[in-house]
Amino acid sequence: MTRTKYRLTLLLLLGMLAAVTYISLHIGTIGIPWSAVLVGFNAEKLNVTPETAETFRTVVGQIRLPRVLTALLCGAALAISGAAYQSMFMNPLVSPALLGVLAGAAFGASLGMLISSSMLVAQLFAFGFGIAAVGMAVLLARFFPGNRLIMLIMGGVISSSLFTALLSVIKFVADTQNELPAIVYWLMGGFSAVSSSAAGMVLPFMGVGIVMIIAMSGYLNVLSMGDEEAASLGVDVKRIRMLLIIITTLISSLTVALGGMIGWVGLMIPHIARMLCGPDNRQLLPISALIGAIYLLIVDNICRTAFAGEIPIGIMTSLMGVPFFILVLSRTESRWN
Repeated sequence: MTRTKYRLTLLLLLGMLAAVTYISLHIGTIGIPWSAVLVGFNAEKLNVTPETAETFRTVVGQIRLPRVLTALLCGAALAISGAAYQSMFMNPLVSPALLGVLAGAAFGASLGMLISSSMLVAQLFAFGFGIAAVGMAVLLARFFPGNRLIMLIMGGVISSSLFTALLSVIKFVADTQNELPAIVYWLMGGFSAVSSSAAGMVLPFMGVGIVMIIAMSGYLNVLSMGDEEAASLGVDVKRIRMLLIIITTLISSLTVALGGMIGWVGLMIPHIARMLCGPDNRQLLPISALIGAIYLLIVDNICRTAFAGEIPIGIMTSLMGVPFFILVLSRTESRWN
């Protein structure tokens, strides 16, 4: 993609992002006038009582804005993590779940729900065990001889299987009246339980991680050429790959801590971005982040407004992802050649 076309694409996506964000703040169970945000919730300009204007302000500022920001950053984080993994491992079917981070985070959150009624405890446990799962995969890769890249993937498979089994144990021992339904519902994914305090604490770290991955896009281009070629160009392959794995693991586990298990975003969105701009990570990563943010926010809006009750977002992303990914795969092979 030429520089001019790339800039136009970024401007278009940024415009779409702004439009979807603005719409998301106004739609929902409580309808907010379209001009409410623009006029600063002024009761006279909205022709409503001061109490009603204050209700609008509370709904937008305390409920919808944290949820919208969480959906945006989680979508961007999952998409850019998927793109980074696919470049690092030179495999178009790789996703953030590769090294066990999602399985570990899911187990951690379930364990947190089992021992405490606080959602903050569940989120902290999700983050901690997501990191532990990837740490286990890395240790296994270092312990056994052989190709480090292949052993890292195998370590991820082992780690993911272990924490999936442990998650089944948690489900088995959980109280079927209260704890098990809460665990199952949370694992389906969703942002309905996101609070402004949790969002304010987690989202800055997620944003910094996204920026760091974009800043390392040049290294990803070199790594996608293969380890020998990258090393011949003076790149410390092991150190750069490990740093990228740590950053992508951090932001992926944070998405699970906030929104539960949300599949397909990290697998599907990078392919869509690659069809638009090609394999150059300097262009691919920012476009992936923007498309992922727009996509997940739109899906979240559908989940909370299209039906009488809110549908878990993980169900919707799976239902939308399977047929769409089949279409994407049929048109994306040339982008990897």
